[in-house]
Amino acid sequence: MTSPQRSPNPFRELQLARFRVSVLKQAKWWELSRAAGDTSGKRALDVGTDNGVIGLLFRERGGEWTSADRSDQAVDAIRQTLAEPVTQLRDATLPFPNASFDLIVIADLLEHLADDRAMLAEVARCLKVGGRAILNVPQLKSWGVLPPLRRALGLTDEWHGHVHAGYDERSLRALLPATLRLAGARDYVRFFSYALDTALNAAGARGTETGDANNVRPVSGAQRLMYPAMRAFAALDALIPFTRGYMLVATLERTPGATEA
Repeated sequence: MTSPQRSPNPFRELQLARFRVSVLKQAKWWELSRAAGDTSGKRALDVGTDNGVIGLLFRERGGEWTSADRSDQAVDAIRQTLAEPVTQLRDATLPFPNASFDLIVIADLLEHLADDRAMLAEVARCLKVGGRAILNVPQLKSWGVLPPLRRALGLTDEWHGHVHAGYDERSLRALLPATLRLAGARDYVRFFSYALDTALNAAGARGTETGDANNVRPVSGAQRLMYPAMRAFAALDALIPFTRGYMLVATLERTPGATEA
């Protein structure tokens, strides 16, 4: 499972077309790939991959990859995109042996789990000593202009399926088992990008879609025409680098346990 098959795949092409007109999906990929670094020669797991697109892009960077997700729809969509088997998760369990991976990438999953602490313990168990995990999660913010507006529009945590409102570096550290340490964190999606996401969600064009293999609407000409304007609008985030982003990418490192030191 080192690279995606290259046979004709209309579903994959559809997902890639959606990726090409989504400013936020592209930003997420850039942040995850930056944090993951060189993946060549590594055994890696990706969980939560935007219908398989992020998993596909990671495979193109090298490494031996396995994909997993929770819902039937997401697993089916990822399987269609990658044209390879996909593992379905149950609760907060990773069904893999100890020390299976050099790298684990988990995108947009932790906030959906009631027992997020158990998932992080599973990540630690499945990582080799010295391995890394990359998490993409909502950043917990004590204030902001957009969250009250989103709630008024019905874009609540419940609507997104979030059990947890978000995380910051302190709350993540409090959840980590003894064999994981927070090695770094970087936030992104500031006011302008989040305002764009709010508008898209309010209009019914969700900025971050749950995987659904039956959702096969093609990208419209209007979406392609609007993309340059949306990209330019989101780029205004560069004017406010001093603000905290609404999304957080955290890098965790697997350290030796008491019996491994």
